[in-house]
Amino acid sequence: MSPLLDRALLPAAVVAARAAGLASRTLRRGGGSTMPGVVARRVYPKVLSRLSGGLPRGSAAVTGTNGKTTTTRMVAKILQTAGIRAVNNSTGANLVTGVTAALVADSSLFGKPRSEMGLFEVDEANVPKVASEAALSLLAVLNLFRDQLDRYGELAYTAKVIASSFPDLPENGSVVLNADDPLVASLGHSAARPVYFGVDEPSLNTGTLQHIADSKDCPVCGTALSYAAVYFGHVGLYRCPNCGFERPEPLYRATRVRMDGPRGTDFLLTTPHGGVGVRISLPGLYNVYNALAAATVAGEMGVRPAEIARGLRAFGGAFGRVERVKADDKEVFLLLIKNPVGFNEILRTFLAGPDGRSSGPRNVLIAINDNDADGRDVSWLWDVDFEMLSGSDAETNFFVTGIRAEDMAVRLKYAELPVRWAVPDRKQALKRALEATPPGETLYVLPTYTSMLELRRTLSDLGHTHPFWEDK
Repeated sequence: MSPLLDRALLPAAVVAARAAGLASRTLRRGGGSTMPGVVARRVYPKVLSRLSGGLPRGSAAVTGTNGKTTTTRMVAKILQTAGIRAVNNSTGANLVTGVTAALVADSSLFGKPRSEMGLFEVDEANVPKVASEAALSLLAVLNLFRDQLDRYGELAYTAKVIASSFPDLPENGSVVLNADDPLVASLGHSAARPVYFGVDEPSLNTGTLQHIADSKDCPVCGTALSYAAVYFGHVGLYRCPNCGFERPEPLYRATRVRMDGPRGTDFLLTTPHGGVGVRISLPGLYNVYNALAAATVAGEMGVRPAEIARGLRAFGGAFGRVERVKADDKEVFLLLIKNPVGFNEILRTFLAGPDGRSSGPRNVLIAINDNDADGRDVSWLWDVDFEMLSGSDAETNFFVTGIRAEDMAVRLKYAELPVRWAVPDRKQALKRALEATPPGETLYVLPTYTSMLELRRTLSDLGHTHPFWEDK
C-alpha cells in the first residue's frame, strides 16, 4: 500500500465509523460502541495500530474472567483524578472492534488522539489481537474462573491464549498479575516484568475450598495445592507441597480489610511508593480485588498513592455491574452475574447474613439469558450455592425472568427457595417486580450480560437512568 493511499484511508475509516455509530444509536440498534470499530477495520485494517500509535503515554489493557469493566473504570477515574486523560471502551465493548471504536471516537478526522493514553478492557480471547495491534505497555490479568466453556474451553487454554500476547509487550512493559489466583500467578514465569497484587487479611479466610473451586491443582506439576487461607473460589494463599510453587510476594497489597455491608469497604493499600487508607463505595471482597488491581495499574503508570485513594473514593460503580438506580420511591440495585464463583460472592455479600442466612433483601429478580454473549450453556446454575440462603427466617421474594427463566425457577425449587413467578419477558418482569417492591425498599436485580442490557434499557425508557453509552 502506498503511503499516500495509507494516509487517505485513515480519515475515510474515521468518517465511515462515526456515521455507523450515529446510525446505530438513531435506529436503537445499540450505543454505537462496536459497529464503528467493525466499519473502521473494514475500511482500513491498520486503523487500530495507527490510532493507538499516536497516544503519547501508550496503552494499557485489563483482562480476566470477572471485574474487567469495573476495574477499567476504576483506573479511568484514578487517572482523571490525577489529571491524565485516557480513552477507554467504558461501555464494556471489549472485543478488538470495541477497542477500535473507542479510539475512533477519541480521534480527530486525521487520526490525532485527544487523549494522552489508551485504557482498554479486553475479552480474554481477544488479548493477542489487541496486544499485537495496540502497542500495549501494560497488561493486567485479574483472575481466571470457569466461565462460558462453550466459548473459551478450559482455564489452562485461556491462560495460554493470554500468555501468548506477552512477547508483543515492550521489554520494559509490565504484566500485572493477581498473586492470589494460582493460574494467573503462574503466568509470571513467562512474563519479562511481572508485577503482583494480593490481599493479606486472615479474618477473611473461609477455611475451605468450595466444590466449584477451579484451579485447585498446581499449574506447574499438577499436585493438589495446600491453602493457608481461602478467600473465595480458588483465590487465596497457597503452596504446592511437591514442587514448591507458591503464591508470589505481592508488590501491591490490601490489608486491614473491613466490610461495611452494602455501603462499601475500607482497606489499607501498600505500594512501592508508600501506603494509604482506601475507601470504596462498592461492597464485597471481589471489589477489593478490583480496586487493588486498579491501584496496581495506576501505580505502575506513575500515579501516587494519595491520588489513587482519591480516585477510588470518587468511583461510584460501572453500569449494570454494581449500580444503584433510583426508581421513584424505590431503588433498583443491579448486580451482574456470569459464572458460579461470581454468583456465589454476590449471594454471600448481598443476600446472606453473617450466619449464612438471608437477612436483608426482600425482593430479588434473577434474569437468565443464554445468548452468545452470556454463554449458551446454563448448566453452571447448578454449581451456584443457592442452598446457603435456604432455611432463612426472613422470607425473600424471588422473581425470575429471561430466556431461561424456567431453568432458574427449577434450580431455586431444588434449593427450597420459593419463586413467586417466572415471566420470560424482561420488560414486563421488571415492571411487575417493581410493583411488588414496597416504597422505600430495594429491588435486587441479578442479570446475565444481555438481560442486564435489556433491563437497563427498560429503566432508561422509564426515565429512571441514562442510556448505558452515556457515561455519567
